[in-house]
Amino acid sequence: MPTSIPAVARLNYHHLHYFWAVAREGHLTRAARLLGVSQSALSTQIRQLEESLGQPLFAREGRRLVLTETGRIALEYADTIATAGNELVATIREGRKRDQQVLRIGAVGTLSRNFQRGFLTPVLGRPDVHLVLHSGSLDELLGRLRAHTLDLVLSNRRVQEDGDNAWRCRRIARQQVSIVGPRRKKEFQFPRDLEDAPIVLPSRDSELRSAFDLLCEHHGIHVRIASEADDMAMLRVLARTSNAVALLPAVVVHDELASRELQEYCVVPDLYEAFYAIHVRRQHPNPLVRTLLSRSEEEVLAMSSPAKR
Repeated sequence: MPTSIPAVARLNYHHLHYFWAVAREGHLTRAARLLGVSQSALSTQIRQLEESLGQPLFAREGRRLVLTETGRIALEYADTIATAGNELVATIREGRKRDQQVLRIGAVGTLSRNFQRGFLTPVLGRPDVHLVLHSGSLDELLGRLRAHTLDLVLSNRRVQEDGDNAWRCRRIARQQVSIVGPRRKKEFQFPRDLEDAPIVLPSRDSELRSAFDLLCEHHGIHVRIASEADDMAMLRVLARTSNAVALLPAVVVHDELASRELQEYCVVPDLYEAFYAIHVRRQHPNPLVRTLLSRSEEEVLAMSSPAKR
């Protein structure tokens, strides 16, 4: 007596592989070139998979194809299936096997590396997690988040939900900001001594810089800007080499302060660098995102400090 075939067995994995290629490329023509098939044949394969699943997998934005919510879920499974195929070969050839969940995180290029590491500590090194990190501009990363190819974006700039984008943006930590500079004997008087010294500042598109400018305006101070940078690593270099005072979190120049190459003149009152986690409302959120966002600000910052490295 013949047995019925389970519904999952009726999935055409050839179609799924084609979908996986298009989702990764975000463009039908590039995916067709990569696969060595015609664009029309590839479109047919994707349409047949959508008919099989009963849901659209892509939506068009201009010439780009972006994943729908169903498409994002399908991509997670497609990634898992691709990984499982590699593990099958590894298991048979090398006797090893892993079971991993994919987590895709985007971080703006200006974000502190120490902070990124501290935030991701709960998933770093876990054998059951495949962590994929992307760096780029905030606009670029938000585009990927909108297309469901990222689970979370880390930024030092807040974004607001609007009619077109259901962003969920929450502050996950903030750290105090200091004035640092070369060793000096005379005590630094804030804010008065800012008038007399060239200063290294974050670039004008950062929230930290905006808050500092407002602070100077409040105190009636006109600072003499020596240089500006939009990256904490570059601010660290400038603080170390420019012989100017610098505005940055003390943790960024922890090593220089410990070696006495630089001196912390003061902690700027009521001035902080804030860190935000941005995601979108989803019917099926990645549970690892919930794990990362469940910690307090104190826990996140403690993991980001050099002593925890």
